[in-house]
Amino acid sequence: MSVVFPGFDQKRITIPSDDGPIEIACQVGGNGPPILLLHGFPQTKAIWEIVAPKLAQSFTVIASDLRGYGASSKPHGKADHSTYSKKSMASDQHALMKALGHEQFFLLGHDRGGRVSHRLAMDYPKSVLRLMALDISPTLKMYDNTTMEFAKGYWHWFFLIQPEPVPETLIGANPQFWINKHLGRHGGTDIFSPERWAEYLAGVSNPLSMHAMCEDYRAAASIDLVHDRADRAAGKKLVMPLRVLWGEHGLVNKCFKPIADWEEVAQDVSGRAIPCGHYIPEELPTELIAEAQSFFV
Repeated sequence: MSVVFPGFDQKRITIPSDDGPIEIACQVGGNGPPILLLHGFPQTKAIWEIVAPKLAQSFTVIASDLRGYGASSKPHGKADHSTYSKKSMASDQHALMKALGHEQFFLLGHDRGGRVSHRLAMDYPKSVLRLMALDISPTLKMYDNTTMEFAKGYWHWFFLIQPEPVPETLIGANPQFWINKHLGRHGGTDIFSPERWAEYLAGVSNPLSMHAMCEDYRAAASIDLVHDRADRAAGKKLVMPLRVLWGEHGLVNKCFKPIADWEEVAQDVSGRAIPCGHYIPEELPTELIAEAQSFFV
């Protein structure tokens, strides 16, 4: 059963795509300028359980499940991994916002949702007014600057991209063991409410969803890099203000320079490290809410 935010409407919007109709599940609540919230791996829109109701006091909040995650559609990936390219996943979210009546909006993405947000803002610059990305540097930068320390800490990046059905089968043998070890190593499992934890466990226990998550990573290591390199070659940069926050105790802080990294692909970058690990919306929701209320104006 999905985590329901108080006062929010539960919606399923059908989006046409090259992979057939895609249903995107979302929760919508509040009043004011629209803001789209996108979650990361292996989670769902439930990560915004604390953040979304507070933001709904000032914004119309749309928290959605990415294609392949949560209650959204989970098509089987194509051989070239384009089904779960960030371009395809971003197109879903842009179409979702249009279907809800929002031609322009603010955008806040964590982890994989931050990568989808990067592509959404690059492909639809007139739609995204301001962008906040949580605990990531650009995908191409992170792959091009992989070190031993990063590979040891983010080993799942290289495990999940192995050919189907290797990671799907191994995780499927004991999904609870997998999620305990994966989520626990970043911030400890006590930061997740029992309801959110149950939703995340349900996702990794679902073979269709687990395949989609692996395809998300396979796309990031292949077709997404093609798209990112094409942007770099064309000199394209994000034009809207970009705010990046990252965990002081996380691997992004240890291995990368988020401000400088984002300045390579964006014109107007600000941000800082905050005292937490990777899961900012669940570790430091109050600080994130304050940052969002200040930045999204």
